[in-house]
Amino acid sequence: MDKKTIIIFSLIFILLLGGLIVIKKANKKEDGNYMTGKVNVLIKVKEYGDIKLELDADTAPITVTNFVNLVNEHFYDGLTFHRIMDNFMIQGGNGETAGKHANTIKGEFSSNGVENNISHVRGVISMARTSVKDSASSQFFITNADATFLDGNYAAFGHVTEGMDVVDKITSEIAPRALDNNGTISNVDQPVIETITVIE
Repeated sequence: MDKKTIIIFSLIFILLLGGLIVIKKANKKEDGNYMTGKVNVLIKVKEYGDIKLELDADTAPITVTNFVNLVNEHFYDGLTFHRIMDNFMIQGGNGETAGKHANTIKGEFSSNGVENNISHVRGVISMARTSVKDSASSQFFITNADATFLDGNYAAFGHVTEGMDVVDKITSEIAPRALDNNGTISNVDQPVIETITVIE
């Protein structure tokens, strides 16, 4: 095979490879139209105040996209924080109590084959789930103390930028009223999420 033929075959190979890469990228975009970058949200808690968070869609694109979609659908409006444990977290967003349903998503954490380097330190927002790794849907929790033992098994997806005093006030006032060691709060004592909105 002469030099000219080798060059021609090399060019054909490069063109074919480039085409495959373009096709792969196009398919990826069609298959998963997820958010990227940072997204800021505001949680207004009735009688307690505002909690601002920055969500990281580069680290957890599926989780952030799902959460923002629910926010834009006003899914969380009127729901509550129903599990509260001091020196641990406040958990809310259970739509089933109000007849709302959210689809489950893939758990974005290392034990489920997804790299996620957000550690569960104080002020992190993460997704609640059952023992099934892909069972998260709408319920989330915000840590009010370091809980790094959760790293690798829960999909952390952002952190509080303002309003940790609100989280602390909720835990200090409501956690002592828990009905069990799991932090279950009676319906009348559950802090109400007035709204969650995306902000600039």
